[in-house]
Amino acid sequence: MPQPGASLLSYPAAIPLSNCTLVRLADLIRAQRAQRRYPWRRLDPGRQALLVLAHLRNGDTYARLAAEFGIGTTTAWRYVRESVDLLAALADDLHAAAVRASRLAYAILDGTLIPIDRVAEQKRYYSGKHKRHGMNIQVVADPAGRLVWASPALPGRTHDLTAARTVGLIDALTSSNVKTFADKGYQGAGGAKLRCCPRRPPNGVRSPRRSPLRHLPIPLAWARPDQGPRCPRRLTGPVPDELRPRTTTLQGGGLARVLTT
Repeated sequence: MPQPGASLLSYPAAIPLSNCTLVRLADLIRAQRAQRRYPWRRLDPGRQALLVLAHLRNGDTYARLAAEFGIGTTTAWRYVRESVDLLAALADDLHAAAVRASRLAYAILDGTLIPIDRVAEQKRYYSGKHKRHGMNIQVVADPAGRLVWASPALPGRTHDLTAARTVGLIDALTSSNVKTFADKGYQGAGGAKLRCCPRRPPNGVRSPRRSPLRHLPIPLAWARPDQGPRCPRRLTGPVPDELRPRTTTLQGGGLARVLTT
């Protein structure tokens, strides 16, 4: 632990995103400031965009970002919250994502659990499958594992098939005639184009149609235990996409196409 008043060490770091991503987010922040006529902000749009991407993509904590950018921890939190809302507004809706998925050879459907720690209703948010509290998010990916769409978040106890039906995903994929592969948790979903992959064989080799989705990363800001409280209220909108590597991504699905070019 550093002594009170002692200077902190710093070091250069990199964010695995293109400069176009930074410019795109900075433009969104600049437009919002002009619309709302903010008189003055501590960081300019470019620096705010850099702070947000460092938090979302690298998992830097608010305290670390506050020290690096010379602002308060609350200000860093507010900058991240504002920017995530801007990014979420760009995401495709479910219908547009299903139309895009219909152009693929096939799509992959799976669910993931985002951990949370602000739990008022213990049973509602506890996932028996993952043995922890969280929010259930349904993900559609292309054959290479690139994100096509991610659903709004539902309580962790929700079964994957129930979650997919609740957000309208099964109906959307069926109506758009999307050939879809999923695990056995989606058996009984219906739809002529939805196929459930068999269990992993005894030799442990995973189905090639299922493997790409296992490499879809979730934002480090959701996954790391040192990020502070994770509130379910901030995960009930569409899920942010700004944070994937150039070839794979995870508030909606089409955002990655805008921000990773």
